[in-house]
Amino acid sequence: MGFAVMLCRAQQGMEAPEVRVEVNVGKGLPSFQIIGMPETTVREAKDRVRTAIQNSGIPFPVAKITVNLSPAELPKQGARFDLAIALGILAAEEEWTLPTEPLEYYGELALNGCIQHVPGLLPALVQGQKHNRAAMIPAENKAEAALLQKAKVYALDNLSQAIAHVTGMEKQTPLKPQAITPKPQTQANLSDVHGQALAKRALVIAASGGHHVLFVGPPGTGKTMLAKRLIGLLPLLNEEEALEVAAIKSLTGQPFNLADWRHRPFRAPHHSCSGTALVGGGSIPKPGEISLSSNGLIFLDELTEIPRHILDTLREPMESGEVHISRAKMQATFPAKFQFIGALNPSPCGHFDGSLSSARATPDQILKYLGRISGPFLDRIDLQVEVPRQPDALKRSSERTIAPEDTSEYWAERVATAHGKQLQRQNCLNSALKGKELDNYCALSEKDHDYLVTAMEKLQLSHRAYHRTLRLARTIADLEGSHAIERMHITEAMSYRALDNLLNRLKEF
Repeated sequence: MGFAVMLCRAQQGMEAPEVRVEVNVGKGLPSFQIIGMPETTVREAKDRVRTAIQNSGIPFPVAKITVNLSPAELPKQGARFDLAIALGILAAEEEWTLPTEPLEYYGELALNGCIQHVPGLLPALVQGQKHNRAAMIPAENKAEAALLQKAKVYALDNLSQAIAHVTGMEKQTPLKPQAITPKPQTQANLSDVHGQALAKRALVIAASGGHHVLFVGPPGTGKTMLAKRLIGLLPLLNEEEALEVAAIKSLTGQPFNLADWRHRPFRAPHHSCSGTALVGGGSIPKPGEISLSSNGLIFLDELTEIPRHILDTLREPMESGEVHISRAKMQATFPAKFQFIGALNPSPCGHFDGSLSSARATPDQILKYLGRISGPFLDRIDLQVEVPRQPDALKRSSERTIAPEDTSEYWAERVATAHGKQLQRQNCLNSALKGKELDNYCALSEKDHDYLVTAMEKLQLSHRAYHRTLRLARTIADLEGSHAIERMHITEAMSYRALDNLLNRLKEF
């Protein structure tokens, strides 16, 4: 009879707070109690642990067993505590001398004693690595554990192996960090798009500065095709960003594919998705599409078919780069550093060229249709690009020759150069410039400032749109190799206001 303490970590959004699994095996009527704010899955550990120990050939203690998960005020859910509870019971019963090496224990126990996969383990392993602790994990989790280059991790198949390691009877060999060479992304090429020179230019600018972009045009003009080619212009993620992407995916319970290491995520949810699916949520908060696309792209097609209140949930994450989810049981914060791409038709019938006879909808009907997208949401989009019908591009398709500057490879090199320049100058991309950084890196001459203010007043745009236009002009200047923002850069930045221009034209009817 005795007392033992095993270490584990809970899951709370992207955080992994430490949990002390305190086990007391004492005299009294035989019982097994788990306290410390456990959810149903944790309370059910009693039967899993008891049966797993017995099926591993070890007698289960006939005693009063109390397991306390400390701190008590922290909610605990999931079966990740099974292994720590089982080893704690045996350590307290047998009065083992536990290893001097600080260890954290994770794993769900099957009834036959096997240690099964635990979802959301990578954030816990990252925290354990920061505290210089080794970890004992299920063998099924070793692919994601191998991403950590400095962590000491033991991947085990069953409870008997864990007991042998803890008691020193048979020490396990820690996993070797896996040197992963990122595979080149096989993305669709920009050269596949015929015509649409303005939209291609906008894609390059968006990729160079991390700007949000919206394509406006009739059906079948290549809006979706263009959006899917933006990912091929972006450089691979660095190690820290890639680990964050893998950690977010780990929280969903999806297996990690090493072939995706350092590749930017691309998410394209259907326009019927709910607000919870888009931003995350649930009684126990889980990441949504915007978090799963963090450090990558999220593409929303048929933007006007998405309910306005759901679109507006993106407004705060687009500014802050994270999403805060509050529920009665738990609050969680997830990264949401995504780059937004949207596409929509200019009218309910799909077409509008400025004349009343060109559409099967009146200006009022078109305004109502476009009014499904709120002004504050549009304010957060840097590039609004018209994608018109170009029948001449089809006529010339058989005679078309692909020049180097028409390919994604050509522009990807220039985008990587632009990223490097921005990170060296200001330690972030131009889209993330704020406050005094805008004054330092986006300074305008007095004449150019007056010109931009006049243009903003004519289009009735907000101060936020003014700052976003400045950032966009800074990116255009970087692409052109210019140290200062000049008038032509401001003029080009102001030309990417297709939807604002369309709305102003409609109001004139």
